[in-house]
Amino acid sequence: MKLKEGFLHAMHDAMTLLRSHGVAEATEAIQRALRGETAEAAHTADATVRRNSEARHTIFPFADVFGAGNAAGAADAKSRTDTKDESATRESRHARETRTEAEDRGHFSTYMYANAAGRRRYRLYVPSGTAGDPLPLIVMLHGCTQDADDFAAGTQMNALAERQRCLVAYPVQPRQANPSKCWNWFRPDDQHRERGEPSLIAGITREIVATHNVDPARVYIAGMSAGGAMAAIMVDAYPELYAAAGVHSGLPAGAAHDLPSALAAMKGGRRTGAGRRAAKEMHAVHAPAAQRPLIVFHGDADATVHVVNGQRILHGFEPRPDASAQRTSIPGRRASTVTRLVSNDGIDAELWTVHGAPHAWSGGSSLGSYTDPDGPDASAEMLRFFLDHPQRH
Repeated sequence: MKLKEGFLHAMHDAMTLLRSHGVAEATEAIQRALRGETAEAAHTADATVRRNSEARHTIFPFADVFGAGNAAGAADAKSRTDTKDESATRESRHARETRTEAEDRGHFSTYMYANAAGRRRYRLYVPSGTAGDPLPLIVMLHGCTQDADDFAAGTQMNALAERQRCLVAYPVQPRQANPSKCWNWFRPDDQHRERGEPSLIAGITREIVATHNVDPARVYIAGMSAGGAMAAIMVDAYPELYAAAGVHSGLPAGAAHDLPSALAAMKGGRRTGAGRRAAKEMHAVHAPAAQRPLIVFHGDADATVHVVNGQRILHGFEPRPDASAQRTSIPGRRASTVTRLVSNDGIDAELWTVHGAPHAWSGGSSLGSYTDPDGPDASAEMLRFFLDHPQRH
């Protein structure tokens, strides 16, 4: 067995152990592989557990280790594949026509950005008729296994941008940077201002602001899962660049400093002493930052990233004294509880807890992967929140 294949088996086994036994056993399996023990030995040690898990269809894709969204595991993924045509028919004709019409009118183009940290391709949607006042820009960070086109189709953000007069950028994480195309939110080198992936995403943002008709006071960032975790890092590291952020099914900045701590954070565990020190070091190198408005979506049936992470993203915010949490329900949609919060400095935040929702973009289109068409429309709510919160100087 080749080392690469064996290491992949070890990671699959670690994910299985995480679900069936706990973080300690999963971490031990990862550490065996990282210590250089033979792939055959690592694979054999947990083969029985893996076979039992396979029989129950509970093995998750390797991408889920990094926070990517399989909505409810391999069994659910298989169900989604089997019912893809059926799901597509549930997508309203109006929504499909709106997306096509919007993208026919605007321009969805591909660009490349490079700096000392590397290079990243990105897609940019520019709505039709951009002459006139500068427009808002939303930077969208996809989840693992996704790409720009998939994420745009699933979130329907381009159609919204055409109606609301916004530009939308989709940086693309290549397999060369992460085998599952995950943003590396758990690696210290990719958590700091002007280093690694944050420098690339910020560079893309600045390039678009410089070359297009963008209002610098209305630049926003949002992401799903691993992309959501990276969006939290970006707004924390670049408060002068982004006026607000949206985090869907993600984790707070500094939640992890390596793969074992990422697994623990995804399951809702608290940071270890080493993890807390790493988080403090990360904040120490950031420029002095005021809080920025945040809107957070998370399903309370998310089996990949525990719902407690949504609350932790909003550390430092408290429920508004003039607004109580509201449970909302639209016929044919999942119910949700919306909590409006505020910081000591008067910065707004919203927490949307979607009841019964898995690890998927709420209200998204079945034209894209890892979406939950039955949820409230996260894209529309994020855009509404963003446009209500331009940069405050």
